[in-house]
Amino acid sequence: MSKLILRVAICCIILSVSSNAQSTGARIIALKCGRLIDGKAAQARENVTILIENNIIKEVGAAVSIPANAEIIDLSNATVLPGLIDCHTHVLLQGDITAEDYAQQILKESIPYRALRAAAACNRSLLNGFTTLRDLGTEGAMYADVDLKKAIANKLVDGPRLFVAGRAINTTGHYLLSNKEYAWELKLPKGLIEITGVDEARKAVREEISYGADWIKVYADRGYYRLPDGSFRSLANFTVDEMNAIGDEARMHRKKIAAHAVTRDGILYAINAGASTIEHGFALDEECIKTMVSKGIYWCPTIFVNVYVAEGRAAAGNPINKLLLEALPETFSKAHKAGVKIAFGTDAGGFSWDENQAKEFSYMVKWGMTPMEAIQSATTIAAELLDMKGKIGEISAGALADIIAVQGNPLTDIAVLESVQFVMKDGNIVKR
Repeated sequence: MSKLILRVAICCIILSVSSNAQSTGARIIALKCGRLIDGKAAQARENVTILIENNIIKEVGAAVSIPANAEIIDLSNATVLPGLIDCHTHVLLQGDITAEDYAQQILKESIPYRALRAAAACNRSLLNGFTTLRDLGTEGAMYADVDLKKAIANKLVDGPRLFVAGRAINTTGHYLLSNKEYAWELKLPKGLIEITGVDEARKAVREEISYGADWIKVYADRGYYRLPDGSFRSLANFTVDEMNAIGDEARMHRKKIAAHAVTRDGILYAINAGASTIEHGFALDEECIKTMVSKGIYWCPTIFVNVYVAEGRAAAGNPINKLLLEALPETFSKAHKAGVKIAFGTDAGGFSWDENQAKEFSYMVKWGMTPMEAIQSATTIAAELLDMKGKIGEISAGALADIIAVQGNPLTDIAVLESVQFVMKDGNIVKR
């Protein structure tokens, strides 16, 4: 009899603990969606419910059973999408049309002040619906991006989930600030790590990783010019041995390389060294496109930043961005038709954070993408680039609860993504 009593007591304790966990444990939210673009399917779905437990999506469907203790949020008049991902930003920059704009920030703003401005930029980006950013270089602010990533993860400030690159890498004398513009006696701060030779290339990668960089960013080319036949070329920044050393060191530490590269002179040798993504690539040619398709290399076209800076730089005596912009629609169309993996990336920070990153979508659609393809470039494709497939960029069971909503239908008017009205990141509502 005593054993029976003991068993009953144990069962009562288990039931009590289970009941208490249900009443005081997980936070349950049910989102009732009028239209759902889940990031994966080719078509939108109507009248779908998303069930969220804490920060994880538990169930998505038309016949989801909603628990009695769930908070119900009615988005039946909205289009619901995964949180957007921008794969190329600079949160520690605030726009730099000219070299003087850049120098103003590097020389006159302290790193703590720039970090505060970066926190504000992150908050603005999050409220615009971007729940994840890949930030590709602090431009003279050392490893402040690593600190900001930690502050966001620890909920000290609101902002997107960050994947950071710390200080980008270039070769000696090939990046701002330059003594060509300033007195040669001055020891000027630099916007990145400068290296000369294979040993310094390897050391730079190791330094990046030791300070917390998720990605290795390199500047593969410079000095862009147009040939009489209309094609574009440039000067390579690294020797082949230097670039290969960076690639080898990154692979050794399981890190990927993002390569700033505009013409074939930077693109091809960066890819051959192991770059996973090409940034800008405004002058991709046929060989670049074929190589990128065959190797599965991602392209972040960063269209809007070129629109933003082209006229101002031309007025300052440097017309190359304007010339590249004129050729970019055809280049984008060719790459898209050929099957290049195009991931959404804006270079925000190269333009002012007062501008909405979502302006990039309209150019992508105007130049050949369907609205759904453009959306997927900032959701599932971007998640794949970040090795986060199934975790972000989609609304499905098991994914993190990064969810946004807009009025209207972005499949008929992509510009509605410039007016996000509901934002949830990691299960927390940051904008209603």
